[in-house]
Amino acid sequence: MLPYPQIDPVALAIGPLKIHWYGLMYLIGIGGAWLLASRRLNRFDPTWTKEKLSDMVFWMSMGVIVGGRLGYVLFYDLHAYLANPTLIFEVWKGGMSFHGGFIGVMLAALWFGKKNNKSFFQLMDFVAPMVPIGLGAGRIGNFINAELWGKATDVPWAMIFPPFSDPAQLPRHPSQLYQFALEGVALFLILWLFSRKPRPTMAVSGMFALFYGIFRFIVEFVRVPDAQLGYLAWNWLTMGQVLCVPMIVGGLFLIWLAYHRAPATPAAAV
Repeated sequence: MLPYPQIDPVALAIGPLKIHWYGLMYLIGIGGAWLLASRRLNRFDPTWTKEKLSDMVFWMSMGVIVGGRLGYVLFYDLHAYLANPTLIFEVWKGGMSFHGGFIGVMLAALWFGKKNNKSFFQLMDFVAPMVPIGLGAGRIGNFINAELWGKATDVPWAMIFPPFSDPAQLPRHPSQLYQFALEGVALFLILWLFSRKPRPTMAVSGMFALFYGIFRFIVEFVRVPDAQLGYLAWNWLTMGQVLCVPMIVGGLFLIWLAYHRAPATPAAAV
């Protein structure tokens, strides 16, 4: 069994002002995405300026934050937020939904694309390889917060999370680290390598949806579901898995469609 590293969720406190590691992970994810996008910008569109790129990153980041929070409220804990609406602003406590953030990014891409003469999938293919940076950083934030841990297990790398998080004090799968490795590192490498060569429009987006859906679906088997929801069916099906099924199906369809209707384009090349 591995010891859980006791890390204060508050990275810096200045009087009443507290800066949480969870919030810093969002800044790391957004900053990393901006740096990668800057590197890829000329091949995406040589006419785009860094200012336009910054605008795009800003609005998509807003899609992640607003969509992620609203997605968690709607998909995972609507009753609690209806009872106490001010909880929606306590983002430092966690409670973000990837699938909600994904919807937020898609809406931002639709809006920003129309303003800048880019199709929805041109923008989504461009941003897809950057998303795992934020996903990986977010999972590290979950780990520091000692939240979203896994089922009890006797594997050698099991961890006992702090009593405030897990009163049962059982050795558990560090599922946040599994998701960091798969949704962060592995997904980034897959999309980075895939997008190095010209691909038809929609192909990179399809790869993102497919592999994120697969990775998340797998980890959900060892991750404890949100207490207010539990398992939805068969004592194993979770909300996360339900939300991943359309991503897997949609990803496969996009890849098929991309290679059956469009020639390769250098827009997604790195």
